[in-house]
Amino acid sequence: MASNETKPKDSKPKVHLADAKALLDSRGLYEGQTFHGVNPLLLVEKIIRDRILESLYWKEQCFGLNAATLLDRATELTYIGGEYGNQKPTPFICLVFKLLQLQPEKEIILAYLHDPEFKYLRALAAMYIRLTWNAVEVFKTLEPLLGDYRKLRVRGMGGWRQSYMDEFIDDLLTKERVCDIALPRMMTRAMLEDAEELEPRESLLGSELESEGEDEEEGEI
Repeated sequence: MASNETKPKDSKPKVHLADAKALLDSRGLYEGQTFHGVNPLLLVEKIIRDRILESLYWKEQCFGLNAATLLDRATELTYIGGEYGNQKPTPFICLVFKLLQLQPEKEIILAYLHDPEFKYLRALAAMYIRLTWNAVEVFKTLEPLLGDYRKLRVRGMGGWRQSYMDEFIDDLLTKERVCDIALPRMMTRAMLEDAEELEPRESLLGSELESEGEDEEEGEI
C-alpha cells in the first residue's frame, strides 16, 4: 500500500547560519548578497578566515549571534586589532567577520556607528562600512568621524599601542590594509571630487582658523 506522506521538496540537510563555513562553499555556489561582486566572507583573506573559524573566541562567543546579540559582544570590546601573539585573531576581527556573515541592514550599522557611548562599537561599524559600502557612501559616512579624538587601544603582532578614533578612520579612508585585512580598492577623495561625486571637504583645522580670524576681527572693531 502506497504511503500518503509527502516528501519535502528540499531534502538537503540545513546548516545553522552561525556556521560560516556553510557560506564558503568551495564550488562557488553562494547565492546570497554580494559586496563588490563577491561573497562578503571572501573579503577576508583565506588564511585569516581559517584562523578566525578555528579560534576559541569564534567558537564560543560568535556561534548563533544575530544583529541584536552581536551588539552585546561588541560593547564588551576593549581594543581593536587584527592578529596578535601566535597569529591569533582578535575579538575585533572575529566580530567584523561575523558582521560580514550577518549582513545587517544599513540602519542597524548606522545605529552602531553613531552610538555615543561605545567607541569600539563605532570602530567595528566603521570597519564594516569600509569593507562593504561604495566609495561615496564610505567618505560621506566616515569623514565626520575625523572629529572624534577618543583614544583606542590596539593589539597586534608587535604588542599593544595607543591610537585614536580619528587616526583609525583616516587609515580606513587612505590605507590599503587595516587590522591585517586588505581593504577593497576604492577611488580616492580627489578622484571622486574630479568626477563630481563628492563636494570638496572643508578641513576641521581650516574651520577653526577661520573662526579664530573672525573673533580677532570682531575684537579690533
